[in-house]
Amino acid sequence: MTVQNNGMDVMTAIFQRRSVRHFLDAPVDRKIIMESLRAASWAPSGLNNQPWRFALIWDGELKEQLAKLTRYAAVLRGAAVLIPVFLDKEASYDHIKDVQAVGAAVQNLLLALHSKGLGAAWIGEILKNQERVLDVLDLPERLQLMAVVAVGHPAHRNQSSHRQSLEELIIFEK
Repeated sequence: MTVQNNGMDVMTAIFQRRSVRHFLDAPVDRKIIMESLRAASWAPSGLNNQPWRFALIWDGELKEQLAKLTRYAAVLRGAAVLIPVFLDKEASYDHIKDVQAVGAAVQNLLLALHSKGLGAAWIGEILKNQERVLDVLDLPERLQLMAVVAVGHPAHRNQSSHRQSLEELIIFEK
């Protein structure tokens, strides 16, 4: 498989990506979403079990129902598409490793979306209502909600962030 570099390099994407919570009222191209989900699906997973599953929510009424399940309702309502991300418990062999794998898939998704000019926010607070999310989407109990990614065209790109110094983060070196 040949990989073409049509976007930014990975280090640029990592350092520039920010959570986007304000979106333009504009549709996003499904092709970009699918390409980004393909990048998500290439995340590492133990035994290559690929335990992640994705839903795509374009429908305004469904977005509204999900918005009512989180204090970040405005973010969900403003997004062009919502991508609930699940751990498929039937594909799981080690819960901790599989949760980590789903996290890696979400990070790949966020970086891919950013590299294509879209904005996204990883919403985790909605997990308090994960059973209700399954009910709204009429999905089986074998799926465990890990996140909802809100996606759209950024209304602005003036988000800022800071990081602790590496000296504060490295706890051992020999």
